[in-house]
Amino acid sequence: MIIGGSSSQDLAAKVAQDLGVKNGKLEIRRFPDGEKYLRVLEDVKKQNIVVIQSVHHTPDELFMEYLLLVDTLKDLGALKVISFFPYFAYARQDERFKPGEALSFKTISGLIESVGTDEIYTIDMHGHRVIKLSDVFKIPAQNLTAVPLLADYVKKTCPMQRPLVIGPDAEAEQWARIAAERLGTDYDVFEKKRYGDRQVEVRPRKANARDREILVVDDIISTGGTIVEALKVLFAQGARTVNVACTHPILAGDALRKIREAGAKNVIGTDTVPSPVSYVSVAPLIAEQVRKAGLSGTS
Repeated sequence: MIIGGSSSQDLAAKVAQDLGVKNGKLEIRRFPDGEKYLRVLEDVKKQNIVVIQSVHHTPDELFMEYLLLVDTLKDLGALKVISFFPYFAYARQDERFKPGEALSFKTISGLIESVGTDEIYTIDMHGHRVIKLSDVFKIPAQNLTAVPLLADYVKKTCPMQRPLVIGPDAEAEQWARIAAERLGTDYDVFEKKRYGDRQVEVRPRKANARDREILVVDDIISTGGTIVEALKVLFAQGARTVNVACTHPILAGDALRKIREAGAKNVIGTDTVPSPVSYVSVAPLIAEQVRKAGLSGTS
């Protein structure tokens, strides 16, 4: 059975349809004092449950909902709970940079385990220094990537002549490499220097964008500052066109407007975070992983 939290109802329905299994229902509302009320409306006893909950924009609330949901499923007798977090918040703070800081990633991972989660999957998690999820979680954990889906969409809908893939910073190299392999072309990565939450400077390593059609790919676009600076550099070098793709289109504030005004031909994201540019669904990626785990009864 697939059960989507309040942030991932549409995505859960797509996954359930892909697998040909039941899409479980919940009742979720608030008490007058703001507390969340959650009720599972299905018989889950001795069943394998796939929970999908993307924790974007209001991560505190959505993590609390997740904890209530999984604890309830286990208390009602669910055999196994496998959880997918299409967007996983709090991965940035995996170590202390200043004395006294909260180790948010450690705290959240411990809470996820404490309610009885059996396995966890994330998609292009924004973790700076975490190489493997198994280094953080004591339960089986894996980070999947949606970049092949993005690259296939770009190839189909935005055909490019002499394409070049660019990662806007060093951390994006893993995604730029995957996209370049999928598109059968080369890639490069910019060097980024951050001066705060909203001010960045990017510089090319060796890329020459002259007369090339560019795909800038990253895991997440939040304020859009890094992408805007990358666009400036690419057009200054003589790029013909620039498309932008990311897994998680957070697009805080006027980020999308700024990116488009900076000259992006297309901006493309997935539905890990619902947005005006969520053209690519990660439902096939989740469904494929469920099949691999042998939980769906389909192959």
